[in-house]
Amino acid sequence: MIQEKVVIRSELGLHARPAAEFVKAAGKFKCSVQLAKQDDEWVNGKSVLGILTLAAEQGDSLKLRIDGKGDTAEERKAFAILTAILQGNK
Repeated sequence: MIQEKVVIRSELGLHARPAAEFVKAAGKFKCSVQLAKQDDEWVNGKSVLGILTLAAEQGDSLKLRIDGKGDTAEERKAFAILTAILQGNK
């Protein structure tokens, strides 16, 4: 399992379009993908609605948790791709 903080860099925050892009990318992996703000209320990273409930704005830190059930190569790949989307570096 990988769990790290990621800072949202986009001026518009994590709005509908990047949330949809994130979900599309997350869906390509067998890993469990979850996101949380400071309150540790985790949402499904493969759900646009779940992501939008975070109301993440530019400068916010989100916790990204990826669990590949032992497949560390897939976890690392998923983490790199999903972090790039959150940071606006896709």
